[in-house]
Amino acid sequence: MHQETLQLIQILEKTVSPDKTELEQASHFLEQAATTNLLEFIRTLSDILRHGGNSHVARMAAGLQLKNQLTSKDATNKVVYQQRWLAFPEEVRSYIKKNVVGALGTETNRPSSAAQCVAYIAVAELPQKQWPDLIQTLVNNVCHANSTEMQKEATLEAIGYICQEIDSDVLVTQANDILTAIIHGMRVSEQSNHVRLAATQALLNSLEFTKGNFDQPTERNFIMEVVCEATQSPDSQIKVAALQCLVKIMSLYYQYMEPYMAQALFPITLEAMKSENDAVSLQGIEFWSNVSDEEVDLAIEDTEATEAGRPPSRVSRHYAKGALQFIVPILLQKLTKQEELDDEDDWNPSKAAGVCLMLLATCCEDEIVPHVLPFIKEHIKSENWRFRDASLMAFGSILGGLETTTLKPLVEQAMPTLIELMYDSSVIVRDTAAWTFGRICEIIPEAAIHETFLKPLLESLVTGLKAEPRVAANVCWAFSGLAEAAYEAAEPNEETGNPDTYVLSQYFDFIVERLLETTDRPDGAHANLRPAAYEALMEMVKNSPKDCYVTVQKTTMVILERLQQVLLMDTHITSHYDRSQFNDLQSLLCGTLQSVLRKVTPEDAPRISDAIMTAMLTMFSSNSCKSGGVQEDALMAVSTLVEVLGENFLKYMDAFKPFLYIGLRNHQEYQVCGTAVGLTGDIFRALKHKALPYCDEIMALLLENLGDQTVHRTVKPQILSVFGDIGLSIGAEFKKYLEIVLSTLSQASQAQVDRNDYDMIDYLNELREGVLDAYTGILQGLKGDGASPNPEVNILEPHIPFIVQFITVVAQDQEHSDGTVAVAAGIVGDLCAAFGAPMVQLLDLEPINEMLAQGRRSRVNRTKTLATWATKELRKLKSQSTAVAAS
Repeated sequence: MHQETLQLIQILEKTVSPDKTELEQASHFLEQAATTNLLEFIRTLSDILRHGGNSHVARMAAGLQLKNQLTSKDATNKVVYQQRWLAFPEEVRSYIKKNVVGALGTETNRPSSAAQCVAYIAVAELPQKQWPDLIQTLVNNVCHANSTEMQKEATLEAIGYICQEIDSDVLVTQANDILTAIIHGMRVSEQSNHVRLAATQALLNSLEFTKGNFDQPTERNFIMEVVCEATQSPDSQIKVAALQCLVKIMSLYYQYMEPYMAQALFPITLEAMKSENDAVSLQGIEFWSNVSDEEVDLAIEDTEATEAGRPPSRVSRHYAKGALQFIVPILLQKLTKQEELDDEDDWNPSKAAGVCLMLLATCCEDEIVPHVLPFIKEHIKSENWRFRDASLMAFGSILGGLETTTLKPLVEQAMPTLIELMYDSSVIVRDTAAWTFGRICEIIPEAAIHETFLKPLLESLVTGLKAEPRVAANVCWAFSGLAEAAYEAAEPNEETGNPDTYVLSQYFDFIVERLLETTDRPDGAHANLRPAAYEALMEMVKNSPKDCYVTVQKTTMVILERLQQVLLMDTHITSHYDRSQFNDLQSLLCGTLQSVLRKVTPEDAPRISDAIMTAMLTMFSSNSCKSGGVQEDALMAVSTLVEVLGENFLKYMDAFKPFLYIGLRNHQEYQVCGTAVGLTGDIFRALKHKALPYCDEIMALLLENLGDQTVHRTVKPQILSVFGDIGLSIGAEFKKYLEIVLSTLSQASQAQVDRNDYDMIDYLNELREGVLDAYTGILQGLKGDGASPNPEVNILEPHIPFIVQFITVVAQDQEHSDGTVAVAAGIVGDLCAAFGAPMVQLLDLEPINEMLAQGRRSRVNRTKTLATWATKELRKLKSQSTAVAAS
């Protein structure tokens, strides 16, 4: 063995050393080796992994190091690593592949390191049609009579990893072979539980691309038989993995499940739900949650199909309704198995049962009530806190699915008991009671603001704000819903559209003070309490009537003061935890500032805007704004200030523009960049012509972002829309940018995407909407808002045929969105208004008329209004043309 290889083995063995210095030295050595000669490094790692003579620690570490050179958790790096691998010389890749496949089954550790290496090379090569014999080699490894247990297990692990990581389309043609190996490993006759488990987990990862096999009844029957048999394994890990397969099969292949439901799936999952083993029980519950989810979707599809006058593509078999009487008692039983010292992040059967009840209620609606109500009535006042809590949980869980006629009397009857439970001796019961009020305020708020219950309810909630963080956080959520409910129910003032008063007015000041105290609690970091309290405060302010304005003014000053205090602490923060808490607090203060600013009157806004802007500029210059989240929230707060001040924002522009430009250049954090782009549009809409001095720099940055490949695609449609805002704001002055912008719009309008990818279709619609927004703003800006169009608009004339052609493309696209129809209709109207009679022969086309007709039928008011207006404009021109022709 080479000296270098021996040295590397020694280093790899030190990667598990308890000695920190040795660990650091080993890590440094491995980094250097990868940097100095990567090809030689990974080649040697594959040798160490392959040859059994090496210690199992060295082999395992070699596999791990090799895997780390093939893949990364970061999506961008992962692609870079895959491309780097593919660029290596063919002979080096072949040598390493031979080693890692040869290592399968020769290791003594579990899980296999070689399996991961095989998988990550496969994920890079298979999509490029390379390594064509791999799958066959793996299948032979599993199915060959002489294969060892370790070889079969490691190979099935490799298959599982490949199926999990790779795009399912790549493996569709080899689905049969893969399935052969997996089913071979899952058979009851397989002696090794390790092999059966690896095979069952591999099946779980391969279910997406075995659609062809599920379409064939004989193959489907065979797969279902093998999976159902595996659910009966005495080995709980195999049992859980097989149940996970059933859960996923139910989601993917619901329409094929009828023959298996009564004789297999129902008894298997019912048995699993009852299990004392939490992992087994969770899968049983998850199965019925999935059934409910699927049947809710099918009910929606059915409604949509009926409205469109066509039969639905799939129909519900109503399994959930049929199973209610059997599964609800088990779920209610599971609700009583709460953990006393429960960690919020721990998922257990009791929590899963609550979620499953919610989904069943949504799916089966009122039919669930008779199965749940007797349990609630019997146990809501039980001596045992577990049963009181389970009853409350069951009550809160089913509210979402019930019809108002069933729900209202139920809740009103329960209100006195629920209020009483807010004072329960058990913190868990109080927590669930507060959560239930959150649900009531969200789902049937009229019961909460009912005059009989409002005062005692408010007293119980205010008391709850002082309770343990988990209880107080749920109380905050209830206040959020209560504020909105009271505002919605109030009588709006005919002139302002806002109510003058509402049922919470007399308590408003007191509630806001208590919420402000809650945001300042020393234990506010627990149970998400501080964000929940600020959220409630925002909702209270946002939903406040006229007679609470004095409190809104006071709150504005409190928030501003807090923001200034917080900014003074910026330089004193040392620990990472404190920095993260501190950044969160700044984001919350920015969010609350937005809420209060929106309620401030136009007379009051300029009085406090200097102080607000000073605080914002300090924030932009601070260390916190290096965090994308804080930068984004600060930009959004400025956006609200722009909205409130209108053109009075001009006096801050010189001081603020450097920070706006930093946001526009922040390509790494695309949410920040997108918020800065949105704010740019707000500024132009507010300042209009007064924004001209900043126009050149901003246009240059926006155009640069459009051409930059590193800018996230979601930002680009927003930039195109902002061109429209700028065009509308500066009118004829936009001429200097016209050629380059129109050329950019022409390119963007010709974008094509993969029609099988729904996300990309959404993106295409957003992009087209952005292009149409830009044309609209430019056209309206050049036309001016006078009675007759400004002559400047004529410079657009040569581009009209292209714009109309683009509108036609949008109109003919079966998958256009409501938003694109609205803006396209708007342009049709604008073109008619700006250019008159010549537009008739250009625009009076069947696809455009069909699109306008569709727009007029839309449920979205904006689309309906714009399509109706455009139709009238076009008809007006047609009748004028007819009249002229007749005379």
